[in-house]
Amino acid sequence: MKYMLLVCGDDTADASGMTPVEPWVEDLGDRRVRLHGHRLALPDRAVTVRVRGGEVLRSDGPFAETKEYVAGFDILDCDGLEEAIEAAARHPVAAVGAMEVRPFWEDEDAETQIRALDAELTAAARERDVERMAACYAPDVTAFVDGRELQGTDALRKSLEARFTGLAGPVTREVLDFRVHVDESIAFGHALVRLRATRTDGAPLDDLMRVTTGYRDVGLRRLIAHEHVSLDPEERS
Repeated sequence: MKYMLLVCGDDTADASGMTPVEPWVEDLGDRRVRLHGHRLALPDRAVTVRVRGGEVLRSDGPFAETKEYVAGFDILDCDGLEEAIEAAARHPVAAVGAMEVRPFWEDEDAETQIRALDAELTAAARERDVERMAACYAPDVTAFVDGRELQGTDALRKSLEARFTGLAGPVTREVLDFRVHVDESIAFGHALVRLRATRTDGAPLDDLMRVTTGYRDVGLRRLIAHEHVSLDPEERS
């Protein structure tokens, strides 16, 4: 389960004897407990924004005037709350400030979203629906297909249309192996995909492809921002 760890400093505390944070970061990173995190600038560089009656109100400084302030954050992936608390207690700032441990809102996880996106590609390919396939990609996607570089969904759409023009009937996209790596800032997929169809001249198409994809978080969903497709020359037909 994922937890947000808010690192709260105290501007009245003496932090001169505080141990370095780097060993804590490295240890949790090596154990894949800490997924992501960063320090924040001091509160005097904060800007608080409110909207009242349609007017944007901006004030310099933090939301609340207090001796404690959020100095940074870390995203943890733990088996449960007790492991997250143990990790927070080991953070050097816990000795001079405070650590707020809060679980993420339970929702569909990123890997499930990515696998659903891949299933959408399979369904769209079966119908040879170019627009539906293109909707799975970010507008500025960079794709490398059999040695050719495609920039943007317009170029990708043209490539798909050219591919489907020479085919008759449905296209079978079979995902033989699909491994997904996700953290809070990046996501990658590595897949072995077999594409089967019948050409317009009646000859069979049977391509085995190795596909590597990079995903970007766009609003409430992830889209493919980078893709590299290579065809096995021994399997290509």
